Amino acid sequence: MDRVSSAENQPPVKTAGFNRALPIVLAVALFMENMDSTVISTSLPAIARDIETSPIALKLALTAYLVSVAIFIPVSGWMADRYGAKTVFRTAIAVFVLGSIACAFSGSLGAFVGARFLQGMGGAMMTPVARLVLVRATSKADLVNAMALLTIPGLIGPLVGPPVGGFITTYFSWHWIFLINVPIGLAGIYFAGRIMPEMPGIKGARIDAAGFVMAGLAASGLVFGLSVTSLPVLPMWVGLLTVGVGLVSGLFYIRHARRHPAPIIDLRMFRNPTFRRAIMGGTLFRFGIGAIPFLLPLFFQLVFDLTPFQSGLLTFASAGGALMMKMLAPSLLRLGGFRTVLIGAGLIGGVLIIANGFFTAATPHLVITVVLLFAGFFRSLFFTSANALVFAEVENKDAGQATAIAAASQQISVAIGVAIAGAILEIAPIFTGLQLGQSTFVIAFTIVGLISMLAIVPFFFMDRHAGSDVSGHRRPPPPEDPVAQQPPVV
Repeated sequence: MDRVSSAENQPPVKTAGFNRALPIVLAVALFMENMDSTVISTSLPAIARDIETSPIALKLALTAYLVSVAIFIPVSGWMADRYGAKTVFRTAIAVFVLGSIACAFSGSLGAFVGARFLQGMGGAMMTPVARLVLVRATSKADLVNAMALLTIPGLIGPLVGPPVGGFITTYFSWHWIFLINVPIGLAGIYFAGRIMPEMPGIKGARIDAAGFVMAGLAASGLVFGLSVTSLPVLPMWVGLLTVGVGLVSGLFYIRHARRHPAPIIDLRMFRNPTFRRAIMGGTLFRFGIGAIPFLLPLFFQLVFDLTPFQSGLLTFASAGGALMMKMLAPSLLRLGGFRTVLIGAGLIGGVLIIANGFFTAATPHLVITVVLLFAGFFRSLFFTSANALVFAEVENKDAGQATAIAAASQQISVAIGVAIAGAILEIAPIFTGLQLGQSTFVIAFTIVGLISMLAIVPFFFMDRHAGSDVSGHRRPPPPEDPVAQQPPVV
């Protein structure tokens, strides 16, 4: 029995209404993952001193995590179908916690990099499997609400990570950055066991081993190469060579997937126009959004001369906007539908990114906070809508494939976004003849804002009523046939 036939036999999960506890439990685990991936950035100097290495070399640990996630995301759908989504999700949390403990007790660069790789293995399963569970356990009518609850930690985590990391490192010890994951993870495993519905796996589901290797090389090659080119960790040629390996592996995988009866990532999913546009639009938007956590703290610290903690408090305003979105997203989608909301949110979100570049040291912090608040709202509205649209017209048997493709595209697009931001900061001073300062960041924010706006292009060609079963935006009734209304001729 191959993987496709297994997925087709996956029994639907019966639910009695929308269980709000389910996305909250899933979201807590994702918050732990997303915050942990950024909280480490402010603690690199302290960790480097303790394990007797340099902060630049230690950035390999950040890259190791991203590479691990990229390698194992493609297999997440098969794992959930084979062993059961609930079992895989709880196991993923356990692996992440073990990796966190290993990070806390690492005494060398090699040990720390290895521990981060182990964490990435758990993180690679948590995000896509959580979405899979939510899709299979939630009716389409409640999917927007569920996705809103699940999306918020992904947006808040990267924002609260830097100030939390700075606070813990300053007043306690960097080891606690990882050790606090232990009680959170154990609580997540317990409540997931109590609240998540049973989703048994299908015995005999076989894995596409060759496809796994090629897809893993493609995704990890792109993520690692782009990370290296945007950070001064290794020579530029290493990053470019790795990107080349990733691209070549991707081409080989495309050829393989067309011939294999059950590829590990089924590219035939892109024949669905709604799914295709949701992935394309979300990927383009993340090219710009992925640059923001990289650019904004640097802007505040280098141009405004703020401390990491002060800049973190400012950027946290975006989290407030994300929380506001949760209350309004379902109503906005019912009113306008996916097409209108995504075009509007993408356009306004891009404009607000460009607005960041025009902040100055004299700009009142209240004004900055308000702009970032609205930016967080529209960014979260776009991602909640796009994430729900991915599954809006996907059958239950294909949900595992949809989650794997969405998660892989997310990792690659965020890495590209950071690489774009880093490249702009390196190249802009060469062309302008100016040192890194306000003008450079104006250029950077303008470019990434315009790139984000490109996300609206795929949705211009989408049916305005696409995904109406999920958005609640109903199609107008068909016009009455005047001929049919005539009385019969006697």
